[in-house]
Amino acid sequence: MNHSVSLLLTGLIWMNSILVPAQIITLDQMQEKARTNYPAITRYDLIEKTKNFSIENANKAYLPQGTLSAQATWQSDVTYIDMDLPEGMPPLNIPVPDQDQYRVVAELNQLLWDGGAVTAQKKSLEANAELEKNQLDAEIYTLRERVNNLYFGILLMKGNLQQQEILEKELQRNYDNVQTYVNNGVANEADLSAVKVEQLKAGQQRIRLESTLDAYIQMLSVLVGESLHKKMTFVKPDPDTELISPVINRPELKMFSAQEEAIESQKSLLRAKNMPKLGAFAQGGYGKPGLNMFDTEFSPYFLGGIRLSWNFGNLYTLNNDKKKIDLQKQTVNTQKETFLHHLYMVIPQQQIEIEKYKMTMQDDDEIIRHQTLMRKAAEVKVENGTMSVSDLMKEINAEEAAKQAKTLHETQYLMSVYALKHTTNQ
Repeated sequence: MNHSVSLLLTGLIWMNSILVPAQIITLDQMQEKARTNYPAITRYDLIEKTKNFSIENANKAYLPQGTLSAQATWQSDVTYIDMDLPEGMPPLNIPVPDQDQYRVVAELNQLLWDGGAVTAQKKSLEANAELEKNQLDAEIYTLRERVNNLYFGILLMKGNLQQQEILEKELQRNYDNVQTYVNNGVANEADLSAVKVEQLKAGQQRIRLESTLDAYIQMLSVLVGESLHKKMTFVKPDPDTELISPVINRPELKMFSAQEEAIESQKSLLRAKNMPKLGAFAQGGYGKPGLNMFDTEFSPYFLGGIRLSWNFGNLYTLNNDKKKIDLQKQTVNTQKETFLHHLYMVIPQQQIEIEKYKMTMQDDDEIIRHQTLMRKAAEVKVENGTMSVSDLMKEINAEEAAKQAKTLHETQYLMSVYALKHTTNQ
């Protein structure tokens, strides 16, 4: 009964492994997951919220602004009137203020016109928020190249491991053949050792490849925030190089434009800074004396009006301040031109690389075909006793090198295509 249950479970597991396909991994998926997993991605929301709070604060400049102040003073002298009256006139009793005076004042100010300061401030806040977002776009864009390098490294290691598996089977087949030759007296133990050494070397190479593959997968797992393993199917992308145009659409260009906009917004702030300000105010107080300076008793009072203020001292430096802003814009423009100059140098080199690997791959299959013919011919010669096993190993290694070169060229071609895509942001 237990044996039947064990067979049933084994059958279910086997059927499940057939029915459940291996997880498919694509480069586009990895790019998107790496972007989503990047810690700095939360800064987009923080930038937007900070901008909104700052604009709300700027709008509150038109809300009434209140202040409360209190003071107590003692004066060395006070205002009094000394009058010499003609004889016969009754004396005048003119009160004299006390030398100790007290005042509590509440003042309410209402801005009527600020010379465009609030509008300029909001424009500057929006421009700087846009700049921060574009800077973050450029920062996150650098992830693409790192993901590309790791993904194509995984493809290269997987391709090499597949070739390594074929090589090990080929070596095992030749080991069995040489063992037969030894048994028949056609070969000796040294020939068998020559094959065994190559098998051991192949095993060491497989360990190195698997270790490198595990390292690449682990690093990619950290980038995308997801556990990946070598049993997954990493799909080789099929890029259409005909769709790649030399037009540059990098996020850095938007960042440079945003920098210029942020700098230009400083001119509006500068203009508003040099404009007069108009406001209304109302003031209520309680003190001794009140508005009547000859009243020696505590009394309330009230006054209101309109106030115009203009600090025109900044006009002295206005022209120089404008020139400084223009110089900042020129600096940004120079940085932009330098960035584009570098890309225009890189793009032709990458296009040449793509064509180079295209042409190289055209001969890979033909080289492998000839190496396979040479290896098969060498096996026949060894079987006939006209070639040493060591020479046969050289032919097997040459065939394997040709196959691995093809895998390398295919991966290098894909990497060069996606390097151009990264440069132009296609």
